[in-house]
Amino acid sequence: MSEPATWLLIDDDETFMQVLQRSLLRRGISADCVTNGNDALALLASRRFSKCVLDLNLAGESGLQLLPVLLDQQPDLDILVLTGYGSIASAVEAMRRGAVNYLCKPVAVDQLVAGFERLDQVPDVRKEPPSVEEMEREHIQRVLNEHDGNISATARALNMHRRTLQRKLQKHSRWRE
Repeated sequence: MSEPATWLLIDDDETFMQVLQRSLLRRGISADCVTNGNDALALLASRRFSKCVLDLNLAGESGLQLLPVLLDQQPDLDILVLTGYGSIASAVEAMRRGAVNYLCKPVAVDQLVAGFERLDQVPDVRKEPPSVEEMEREHIQRVLNEHDGNISATARALNMHRRTLQRKLQKHSRWRE
């Protein structure tokens, strides 16, 4: 008899993960929790998971960069990307890198479970037009992703002083998702 499928939760917010883990357990889904990419890769090396919930911002680590590494280690893993600051650019990039879905926090457990069941639907992104500040954030995010998180290369590509870019990223620390 095979062992029931287990989910892997990767988020730097331990309280959120514990609440999510308990909620999943009430639905008969067991989950292991880690707060960073290294722990996630070590856990993937020792066991199989059916599904993974990956936060885009892992205390300075990029979930977008971790996503393909997770899939290299376990290609049949379904990864749902979860973020507190959703953008069209990060949703597209997450899907391009292999995510099966993309949801914005806050999210109910039922929405999360359904996010894995309805894989053929459009990602959960906002419908109203973005503000100028949000468009700037998305553009910076897209260029930052194109340069694999390298701030110096991103600043050069944006024709912006590196310090100015750092201040913008620091002001809105979630931009690096």
